[in-house]
Amino acid sequence: MTGTGNNTYLLIRGVHGALIDAGVGDPRHVDALRSAVDAAGATLEQVLVTHGHPDHASGASALAAGWPRARFLKHPWPAEDAESQVPWVPIDDGDEISIGTERLVVLHTPGHSPDHVAFWDASDRAIFSGDLLVKGSSVMIHTSKGGNLAQYLASLERLRALRSRILYPAHGPVIEEPDAVITAYLAHRRTRETQVLEALAAGHATVEAIADSIYDGLDAALMAAARENVRAHLEKLRAEGRANANDDRWRLES
Repeated sequence: MTGTGNNTYLLIRGVHGALIDAGVGDPRHVDALRSAVDAAGATLEQVLVTHGHPDHASGASALAAGWPRARFLKHPWPAEDAESQVPWVPIDDGDEISIGTERLVVLHTPGHSPDHVAFWDASDRAIFSGDLLVKGSSVMIHTSKGGNLAQYLASLERLRALRSRILYPAHGPVIEEPDAVITAYLAHRRTRETQVLEALAAGHATVEAIADSIYDGLDAALMAAARENVRAHLEKLRAEGRANANDDRWRLES
């Protein structure tokens, strides 16, 4: 589910260091981070977490052990935050975070998770975009754990409106053509919605049946994620009054 692994980004301005996303606490990551911080003559002062999923937040306790004076910042998600055993500093939309002379603006971008944020560097027109986009792949909307497709689409539109120069995602390569990738993501979701509507019209009434009809031939290991995405589309359609369910059996609304 994480492709080639997790990306974390170390920003150093003078002696001030900040890490975007905490990783999973792998000792090799912690050692590489220490080497980079020490080589720059800096101190790791802040760890900014895009959201509370384990591949982005679970390394916080290992980093806190290595840098006990560092602050750990993220948007609150009480159901998940207690897992990391660090004193989180809450951040919210519009907050500015200083890294030396650098300023990052917090963008609350829910949808993939309720607490998801991105970080906007206006001076460089760059966005640290967390799990909003992965070049060459798609993003799961984990509806059963707080994901929301309508919010996710609005978050993508918000990023597109900033007309950024570059995106630094939490997985996969750097995105140097943000508008094209965001536009393709939105088109992909419209296509999936059409497929869900067609599946409902054809009489497929359960999440499993709809997913099987759309994702025919998908690796079985990925089918759980596919079902989560189908459920996300169904919940969006329900909120719009276009579909409904009774005892987990879905139908179109006229």
